[in-house]
Amino acid sequence: MRDQIVAKVARFPEGPGVYVFLGAGGRALYVGKAANLRARARSYLRPGGDGRPLLRFLEHEAVDVEFLATRTVAEALLLENTVIKKRKPPYNIRLKDDKAFLLLRLDRGEPWPWFRLVRRRLADGAEYFGPYASAKAVRRSLRLLHKIVPLRDCKDGVFHNRSRPCIKHQIGRCPAPCVGLIDAAAYRRRLDDAVAILRGSVAGVVADLERQMGEAAERLEFERAEACKQQILALRAVAERQGVVDQGGTDQDVIGLHRAGTEVTAVVLAFRDGRLEHSARFQLRSELPADLLLGDLLGRYYEGDAYVPGEVVVSESPAEHEAVAAWLTGKRGSTVRILVPRRGPRRGQLAMAMANAELLDASAADQAARARGAVVDLAGLLGAAEPPERIHCMDVSTIQGTSTVASRVCFVDGVPDKSGYRRMRIGAPAAGDDFAAMREAVQRSLALCLDDDADELPELLLVDGGRGQLGAAQAALRDLGLADDVAVAGLAKSRLRGVGDARVESGERLFLPGRAEALPLAAGAPATLLVARIRDEAHRFAVTYHRKVRGRITSELDAIPGVGARRRRALLRHFGSFSAVRAADREALAAVPGIPSALAARIHAALHPGAGQAAEGPPDRARR
Repeated sequence: MRDQIVAKVARFPEGPGVYVFLGAGGRALYVGKAANLRARARSYLRPGGDGRPLLRFLEHEAVDVEFLATRTVAEALLLENTVIKKRKPPYNIRLKDDKAFLLLRLDRGEPWPWFRLVRRRLADGAEYFGPYASAKAVRRSLRLLHKIVPLRDCKDGVFHNRSRPCIKHQIGRCPAPCVGLIDAAAYRRRLDDAVAILRGSVAGVVADLERQMGEAAERLEFERAEACKQQILALRAVAERQGVVDQGGTDQDVIGLHRAGTEVTAVVLAFRDGRLEHSARFQLRSELPADLLLGDLLGRYYEGDAYVPGEVVVSESPAEHEAVAAWLTGKRGSTVRILVPRRGPRRGQLAMAMANAELLDASAADQAARARGAVVDLAGLLGAAEPPERIHCMDVSTIQGTSTVASRVCFVDGVPDKSGYRRMRIGAPAAGDDFAAMREAVQRSLALCLDDDADELPELLLVDGGRGQLGAAQAALRDLGLADDVAVAGLAKSRLRGVGDARVESGERLFLPGRAEALPLAAGAPATLLVARIRDEAHRFAVTYHRKVRGRITSELDAIPGVGARRRRALLRHFGSFSAVRAADREALAAVPGIPSALAARIHAALHPGAGQAAEGPPDRARR
């Protein structure tokens, strides 16, 4: 360990705060929190059984350490989260989930406010309700809320363009403010009633539903009675405040870990009212010991608007146990216990989570082994001495030479590496030529690898296409002097050949440099499935970008010098349509904020070329 790190740690304060181990160039390697900064940082410097520091990366990469002291441990937790997000240290774990929990957003500043379902809480002055643990319950209960307290639920584009009430008004689910069938004061009173229900004042509504349920049961209308029961349960789920313990028992999250070297698999089982409701799975790479890993995992999993249960069950106590528990308690609004069970039902739940983590790790290892096997088979087809670890695939997307774009996807050991994905616009000279577009795309992609130390050159470059695209890629490699460093191949899709009943599929084919005939790929073979998957991913990435590019609004205004996106929006907002802009005279155009008189004259002349010539004199004078 470097002497300057040891000396600095000896001078650390003994209070709470955040510490940051730094690598070359001041890059943050690892960020941690502590109730006692000096004691925690010293724990990393104690030699282990093999004489190395507790965390192996510190010995080889850490060149400095710094700290930020805080007043409380809770402040240290919040600061740690902020520093991790800003500096992105590689040795802190990162969790990626497909979605956050749902919230209801209400902006009372709007003329006719309505409840929106969102997944992020913003500092925009709006009211937020939640987060809610059950997305199904909140959606169902929002529909029920509109049945009890009818309010608008349509988007602004629909709301402002209606000329008559929609069907929801006819069935009593909307008061139709869009066509003036309710005044603002009455609408606001309904809104206040809806907010009261969301904040927990549901006793009156629940009593009414219970009465309806009893009456339906007496009339033997059991379907209606069951519907009322489900409405009551859903309404209670929406009205539930996160600071109140559920009547059916404390909710639990059970976290199981399985470690294989630096590969860690985590499974979170969410129990609600004693029933397993859902699970989350994460695969991480970390050298942290178990207590630090759990402390880091809890901070990442429950950040933001995540639902916090009353109990969190783990296999061992996380680092800074009391601080983490206090932070979770503050987020929930009532006591949160972090438990390490040794026996009983909780131990059984923990064993199930750990078993799931182990099974998930085994499944991932099997998939990784199959992917590596496919890469080895591909190397045999290409005649390569070593399997290509990093594979790039390029694809070009265009419609008759317009809005031409290109994509690059990256696979490492047969698995997608999203950090290596790139996309680019193709310049006008090459946009209408498929081969020229591919040459430009390959050249720019490889130039990025040469310029950026974090973007490595591939061992194999695949291009989507046949011999023409392969030739374009080879030309780009020669331009950059990489012809001997990067292997290249073209992948052509299967096509129907022949006439009538004699038509057959050609199958996937590889075009290789120096080979006259395409190399047919066996259908269903691991190498075939791998290259087809890579090609399809490149195509998906390119088409997605192309749709975005060609979907951007353009206008005749864009061709006028001095009119950018901001002034174009100002003109359209002021006049309401492009036709109205064209019909406006110079004075009206100059009256738009941000449009000078000279620019107004230029816009008018561009939109009325004939009128401009007539106003300025004979055509030869106008040309001069």
